[in-house]
Amino acid sequence: MEILILGTGCPKCEKLAAETTAAAEDLGLTFALRKVTQVADIMKYGVMLTPALVVDGKVKVAGKVPSRDELKTMLT
Repeated sequence: MEILILGTGCPKCEKLAAETTAAAEDLGLTFALRKVTQVADIMKYGVMLTPALVVDGKVKVAGKVPSRDELKTMLT
């Protein structure tokens, strides 16, 4: 599974990365997490608000940090 965190490195972006990693580990998933910080690359996903979560090429959430339980649902 490929997980992307879209954002410029703000505290919310870091929190989303940490919570997503924890959720994926809780689920026992095999995943690669990558941070996308360049605005031009973020725009390719049609995202206007960060942070955003992309799982296997699909935007799951933008503009907020979901709870760990919500993240688990998005990852399954």
